[in-house]
Amino acid sequence: MMKRPLMSLLCMALLWVCIPLYAQDQWGHEYRNDIPVYIDSIQAELTYPLAWGKSGIKNFKKWKKTARAKVFECMMAPPPKASSYDMKVLAEEQRDGYKARKIEFSLSRWYRVKAYLLIPDGVGPFPTVNLLHDHGAHLSIGKEKMIRPFAVEKSVVDDADAWVKNLYGNQYVGDYLAKHGFAVFSIDAPLWGERGRKEGVDRNRYDIIAGNMMMLGRDLSAFMTYDDIASTEFLATLPEVDSNRIGCAGCSMGGYRAWMLAALSDKIKAGACICWMGSTFAQLSNHYGRKENGGFANCIPALRQYLDYPHIASLACPKAMLFVSGKQDRLFPIPGVEAAYEVMHQVWNSQGAGEKLKTSILKQPHECNLQNQKEILDFMKSNL
Repeated sequence: MMKRPLMSLLCMALLWVCIPLYAQDQWGHEYRNDIPVYIDSIQAELTYPLAWGKSGIKNFKKWKKTARAKVFECMMAPPPKASSYDMKVLAEEQRDGYKARKIEFSLSRWYRVKAYLLIPDGVGPFPTVNLLHDHGAHLSIGKEKMIRPFAVEKSVVDDADAWVKNLYGNQYVGDYLAKHGFAVFSIDAPLWGERGRKEGVDRNRYDIIAGNMMMLGRDLSAFMTYDDIASTEFLATLPEVDSNRIGCAGCSMGGYRAWMLAALSDKIKAGACICWMGSTFAQLSNHYGRKENGGFANCIPALRQYLDYPHIASLACPKAMLFVSGKQDRLFPIPGVEAAYEVMHQVWNSQGAGEKLKTSILKQPHECNLQNQKEILDFMKSNL
């Protein structure tokens, strides 16, 4: 006969195995791997009632107006608009077929920013691309990832060259587009490059600063998008820029910024996103063993109560949009990418604009390689 203490232990072990994971951790910790143990219960309640086809709004233009207003509401208060851009040219150099300028201008009443602007040789105005840099947990440079820097210390150029070699096939996307006749523009996102901390670069402080911003009724991720919108409005005022032919493009967080900008700015006519699209379920649930490592970089408070990523991106419909994802991209599980693509195709098709949306999943990791850049160029040529 089995002794009672041993029998009790076996019963307890069996009970432990049979109890769901979230119940186990209610006896101990409520958070595991940086997410709540009841994450799946939260996911089950995310029904995205404001999505096109779910909201009950049958008129597409009315839906866009309503959904866009909700996105801006969740983005909280924006920085105040500048009364004057007061642009200054800080440096200039001639490159192969185009001129590079480093400029400074007032992006809001609160801050001025530096940017790179590439102008093709010849007579403008030119079709223009607002290039949006990535995250990469690499905050020491921002716009320098898109356009080869100059009028800076050699260490900055070396940093940028190394980054571009690793993620962009050893080719600066901005310089590549400029050689083919596009004006190109790029600024730093808040906390990147020349918009960083006085105390120096520290990725761990990003989330603390984002929390402090929320205490002030502002959202750091939203400021990034507000800045992208404002910088596009600035671009449209430049004599070298054809204000009716402005597009945007980016990889990784830059891809997120691109489809957010295309969704929220009427100035943008076409957008290209490399390696940033998926569903919240795939990005943040126990099902795929994923968690969102971008932190506050794409965190808009309460927005998941209304819309998922592809629903927001669909606000760009019927604009021309390009999405490329990688089969070997560990940051975006393919089922989530496929689900997001399906949602967006349904929206574009519903508006008779199915041919304007291009999506693909290629055999590549999380990067913007030379093939991707050629596809961006061809896409912008066709649509701008």
